[in-house]
Amino acid sequence: VQLQASGGGMVQAGGSLRLSCAASERTFLSYNMGWFRQAPGKEREFVAIIRWNGASTDYGDSVKGRFTISRDTAKNSVHLQMNSLKPEDTAVYYCAASRLFPPRREYEYDYWGQGTLVTVSS
Repeated sequence: VQLQASGGGMVQAGGSLRLSCAASERTFLSYNMGWFRQAPGKEREFVAIIRWNGASTDYGDSVKGRFTISRDTAKNSVHLQMNSLKPEDTAVYYCAASRLFPPRREYEYDYWGQGTLVTVSS
């Protein structure tokens, strides 16, 4: 499974962005899909995960209530709607696929996308 993340960019604090992650194969449908982020000089941080059938989601504490993860099985894609963005949300965002739920650690994921940069200015 190859994953391609997109949608990053620069936005002012309080604004919104929508990230997308496209999977190359239909086998993606059997994977739980997540997002992580990594800010400069910091460790990679869990952001959100959605179960393979969309029935359950889980979020990191720092984004709960502001970010929403969803998936479009018809288009083999998963999305991260980010609202009320803060400068501390600035990071490279990665999508990833896992057989586990809810996987909050990097080693619990089997496939990773290349990352997309989100910059939030104050």
